[in-house]
Amino acid sequence: MEHIRLPSILEIIVTLGLFLAIVFSFTVFFKLPIQLALFISLFLVILLGLRLGHRYQELQGALTTGISNGLEAILILIAVGALIGTWIAGGVVPTLIYYGLEFIHPSVFLLATLVICSITSLATGTSWGTVGTAGIAMMAIGEGLGIPLPLVAGAVLSGAYFGDKLSPLSDSTVLAASMSKVNVIAHVRAMLYLDIPAYIITAVLFTTAGFIYGGKNIDLEKVEFLKASLLNTFNIQIWMLIPAVFVILMLALKKPSVPTIAAGALLGAIWASLFQGIDVSEALGSAYSGFSIDTGVEFTDNLLNRGGIERMLGSVVVIIFGLGFGGLLEYLGVLKVIVSKFQNHLTSAGNVTVSTLIVAFLANVFGCAMYVSLILTPKIMEESYDKLRIDRRVLARNSEVGGTLTSGMIPWSDNGIFMAGILGISTFTYAPFMWLSFVSIALAIIYGYTGKFIWYVRNNKEVLQKTAI
Repeated sequence: MEHIRLPSILEIIVTLGLFLAIVFSFTVFFKLPIQLALFISLFLVILLGLRLGHRYQELQGALTTGISNGLEAILILIAVGALIGTWIAGGVVPTLIYYGLEFIHPSVFLLATLVICSITSLATGTSWGTVGTAGIAMMAIGEGLGIPLPLVAGAVLSGAYFGDKLSPLSDSTVLAASMSKVNVIAHVRAMLYLDIPAYIITAVLFTTAGFIYGGKNIDLEKVEFLKASLLNTFNIQIWMLIPAVFVILMLALKKPSVPTIAAGALLGAIWASLFQGIDVSEALGSAYSGFSIDTGVEFTDNLLNRGGIERMLGSVVVIIFGLGFGGLLEYLGVLKVIVSKFQNHLTSAGNVTVSTLIVAFLANVFGCAMYVSLILTPKIMEESYDKLRIDRRVLARNSEVGGTLTSGMIPWSDNGIFMAGILGISTFTYAPFMWLSFVSIALAIIYGYTGKFIWYVRNNKEVLQKTAI
């Protein structure tokens, strides 16, 4: 039997360097799909595994195991695609847009966007569902009010990830807690010490930006034209929002995400047939093909022609390949080898915090999926926390900050592709305005080096080292 070994740093640098070269060249220079680059990269890692002495069957098993760990994300994504399609057809999203244009003042629009998306995400536990519904509406309202779209996207994503990170209903929250061997509610409580200050700072930033930009470039004619276009195309009534209220209530009552979102999509199709005068087969078809209309006005058409399972298939492929890639990296011990090289420097809470954030970010970069980051990071870093007797709640919190909050910044990750596609602007365009993410990362590092809100375990009892900022 051939001897199996861990990869050397040189082998890791060459492999991951080639991965980045393939991704950038395919997407930037050759204008080829990211999915093709990821597919080729899978075999790049498999070749590394064969070189290390692994059998192909073992490597394929690691690949499929990695994919199976994130199948729930794929099901949620498919359900969200169906939801977006039928909710536009059923008038749910158009009604949100109309009332937003009617009642939200431009000066407080960015703050309102942050708050609305936060509440939606907290209640539903899904950043994807939040961006696909409330996020689309806020982008449309922002464009109508003349607010720079990258700023609007930053507010949408800051709110969506805030709720996704704190909601006990969120799959990412549950995953980070379970992989760190922490109770979910204890994890959420530990997150509050960081997230509340981060949220307040972020709210101040978006409020300031709102007063700077709000109303400066507002085109009242464009706003009225959009409102009139929506009224001419859809039946706009307050009861159009019933499917949204249903989904939020069901998820708030801790009903399973996939069937709840699918039921919301069905309600959207029923609303499209009952209230929007769309043929039953066409209304149901919008769940798969998305909503499609030709009003003759490019702005309105770009706004409304979205959603559907079919339009999510590209993201599904990215998640599959990304999870497989991450599964191979974990099996070969790539990130563990990287961490081991600076293990001797992990002698303080500050250094361990920074290392966790870096590992979580790299897992997003090379694993191409948030699930990969939240699975790998706690596994790789848990030993360092245990050696310093740092409570696992800190591990779970740092894994979320480094994993969940940076996932939308990577153009080839599942979150990056989904968010850019739904919001209609590139990842690099909106990433600088994901202010909640940057503030949270800064606070996590400050907490680590100052000892604020860092818990230690002593004789199996949790001891809070510092209790006040």
